[in-house]
Amino acid sequence: MSVNWSQLQTLLWLRWRLTRNQWRRGGAVNVVIAIIATVIGLGVAAAGFVGGVAGGAMALGQASPTTIMYVWDALAGAFLFFWATGIVAEIQRSETIDLRRLMHLPVTLREAFVLNYIVSHFRFSILVVLPAMLGLALGLIVGHGLVMALLFPLVLGFFFMITAWTYCLRGWLVALMVNPRRRRAVVMGITLAFVLLAQLPNLVFNVWPGGPRHVRGKVPADRAAAEEFMAATARKNSAMKHSLEVANMTVPPLWLPFGAGELAAGRVWPAVWGAAGMWVLGAWGLRRAYRSTLRFYAGQTRRKPAAPRAVEAAAKPGGLILLERELPAVPPAAAALALANFRSLTRAPEVKLALGTNVAIMLVMGLMAFWRTRATISATVSPFAATGVVVITFFGLVQLLFNHFGLDRSGFRALVLTPASRSHILLGKNLSFLPFALGVFAVLELAAVVLARPPIAAIAAACMQFAACFLVIGALGNCFSIIAPYRISSGSLKPTKLKPLMTLIIVASQMLFPLFMAPVFLPVGLGALCAHFGWLPGGAVNLVLSLLLVAASVAVYGFTLKPLGRLLERREQQILQVVTQEVE
Repeated sequence: MSVNWSQLQTLLWLRWRLTRNQWRRGGAVNVVIAIIATVIGLGVAAAGFVGGVAGGAMALGQASPTTIMYVWDALAGAFLFFWATGIVAEIQRSETIDLRRLMHLPVTLREAFVLNYIVSHFRFSILVVLPAMLGLALGLIVGHGLVMALLFPLVLGFFFMITAWTYCLRGWLVALMVNPRRRRAVVMGITLAFVLLAQLPNLVFNVWPGGPRHVRGKVPADRAAAEEFMAATARKNSAMKHSLEVANMTVPPLWLPFGAGELAAGRVWPAVWGAAGMWVLGAWGLRRAYRSTLRFYAGQTRRKPAAPRAVEAAAKPGGLILLERELPAVPPAAAALALANFRSLTRAPEVKLALGTNVAIMLVMGLMAFWRTRATISATVSPFAATGVVVITFFGLVQLLFNHFGLDRSGFRALVLTPASRSHILLGKNLSFLPFALGVFAVLELAAVVLARPPIAAIAAACMQFAACFLVIGALGNCFSIIAPYRISSGSLKPTKLKPLMTLIIVASQMLFPLFMAPVFLPVGLGALCAHFGWLPGGAVNLVLSLLLVAASVAVYGFTLKPLGRLLERREQQILQVVTQEVE
C-alpha cells in the first residue's frame, strides 16, 4: 500500500497541534514545563545514543554473553515499564486522532488506520529508549564484530511488536468503553492492576521466600556450616539464573535480550528466529487491530442476543429500599443524604480506585516492613503498629474526605435546592464515608494483627482512636470542602484546572495532615512511657486516654457542625459554580 506523504505530514501536524493545545489549556507554567521536558527528552535521547555506542564498544566489548543479555533485559524492562505507565496515563483516549473524523477525508479506512497507527506512537518512552538501543547495537558491532548487526532487526521487531499489540489493545478498549459507566470501571481496573503489578518486584525480592533478601545473611563462623551456606546460596543463584534464561527464551518481549546474548556467543539462528517471531507477532497484532476496527466502525461488533424477558411474577410486598431506611440517632434528612451519597460513592470508579490503591500499596508496604522483622517486634512497639493503621487509613482517603462536593459535580444542585439544614448535609456527607473508612481500617488492622501481634488492649484502643480521628477529620474535611472545593474529573481522581491560590490551599492541607493526626499517638505514647517506668499498665493508660480522646473529638465535632453549616449556606453558590463548571 502506497503512503500519501502529504496526508501523513498533515496528521503529524495535527498531532502536534493537539498536543500544543493541551499544553496551553494547562496554563503558562505547564507550557514551560512541557518545553523543558521536551528539551530534556531530546538531550536524553542524544546522550542515550552516544552512551549506548560507548558502552557497547568499550564497557561491553569484552563482556560475556550472559552479561550482555542482562543489560538488554534491563533496557527492555525499563521501556516496558514506562510504556505501560504511559498507557495507563492515556487510557481514557483510545485514539490519538478519532478515526471517525479521518473518514471524512478522501482516504480509505486502511490508509486512515495505518496513518493513525504511525502518528499515535510518537511517545516519550520510544524517544528515549530507541536511540539508546540503536546506539548500544552499534557499539556492540564495534566490540563484538559484524554479527551483532542482526540486533537492528531485533530492536525494530521488538518495538513493532509492542506498538502493534498496544494499538490492538486500544482498539479493543474503544469498543469496550462505549458505555460511559463501563469505561470508567475499565479505567479504574487497569490502573489498579498496574499498581499491583508495579509492586510485584517488591514482593518477589523482599517478601517471597528464596528471594535475594532471604538469601543474604551472615556467614556462619563454623567452616563446615559456612561451606554449606555458600553452597546453598550458589544453588539459589543458579536456579534464579536458570529461571531468567527460560523467561528470555519463552516470553516474546524478552527475545531481544536472548538474541543479543546468543549473538555475543556466536550463535546466529536464535537471533534470526527471534527477530522473525517478533515481526510475525507484530503483523498479527496489527492485523487483529485492523479487523476489530473495521468491525467496530461497520457496526459488526459481537453482542450477545437479548435474553427473552421472563414472565413477571405476581407482585410481592418487598422491604424498604436503601433510601427509605433510617439510621438510629440520626436526623431523617442527614440519614437520607448519607444513604444516597453512600450509594453514589459505591458506584463511582474514582472511590474504588482510591480505596483499592490505598489497601494494595499499604498491604505491600506492610509485608515488606514486617515480614523480615516480625520475630524482633517487641511488646512496646506492637501497639504503635495498631495505632499507625489509623493514620494510614485516613492518609489514603484525605483527598476524598477534604473535598466532599468534588465528586457531586452537577448533582450538587440538588443539595442547593434541598430544604434540609446545611449542618445535616455535612453530617450526611460524613456518615456516607464512614463505611469506606471502616472497611479500609478493618483490612489494614487485620494485617497489623497478623504481622505485629499487638495486645488486645492496643487493638481496642485503636478502634477508639479510629472513631476520634474520623470525627476530627470529618470536621476538618467539612471546613476545607467549603473553603477550597474543586471539581474531580469523572472516571479519575484528577482535579480540573485550579487557580494558584486554590492549589496552595490544597497543598497546605495535604502537608498539614500529619500535624492533624499527631494527637492520635498521645495515648499509645503515654501508655508506653508509663509501662517503661513502671508507673501504670501501658494498655490501661492507652485505653483510658483513647476514650478521653473520643469524648473530646465528639465535643469538637458537635461544636463545629452548626457554624460550618452556616458557612456552607453562605458559600454554596460559589461551590456550585466550581464543581459544576466543566474544564476541557
